[in-house]
Amino acid sequence: MESNVITNTSKQLEIEVIGENETLLNPLVQVLLSYDDVDYASVITKHPSAPSRILYVRLITGAKSTPVDLLKKATKEVQKETETFKKHLKKVLK
Repeated sequence: MESNVITNTSKQLEIEVIGENETLLNPLVQVLLSYDDVDYASVITKHPSAPSRILYVRLITGAKSTPVDLLKKATKEVQKETETFKKHLKKVLK
């Protein structure tokens, strides 16, 4: 996986993610949308067969966090959920 920062301001973040698709990015978007400071979060696809996606995050006016901080937080939450699910599967599939 490769990524390039397109925009990084106090209110917006756009990251091009190469080699991944919505399978990885949609869970991040869902967690980001649960945060009060996030106004909008989405995965932008130029074309379904394109090799990259753009993760876009926009915060509300007066947000107390930065988009980068919230993305880091969301990444940790998704990782924790994945680990919890993995443990559950191991228990169920003994």
